[in-house]
Amino acid sequence: MSDETPSRPEPVRVGGPVCPTCGGPVVARYRPFCSRRCGDVDLHRWLGEVYRVPTNEPDLPPGQEAE
Repeated sequence: MSDETPSRPEPVRVGGPVCPTCGGPVVARYRPFCSRRCGDVDLHRWLGEVYRVPTNEPDLPPGQEAE
């Protein structure tokens, strides 16, 4: 017999959805967040361009507009 104990599987979260900002349980009034604060934090991240969608568009030289 071996002295090694079998490793336990990673725990799986069972339950409702979680807040994408802090990981707490979602509150229906602020869905998909747990509070207004977490919703505001997420909005600030979007407005501050922390979240960005990558594109393949080339950068334009200053003074030129996209067609």
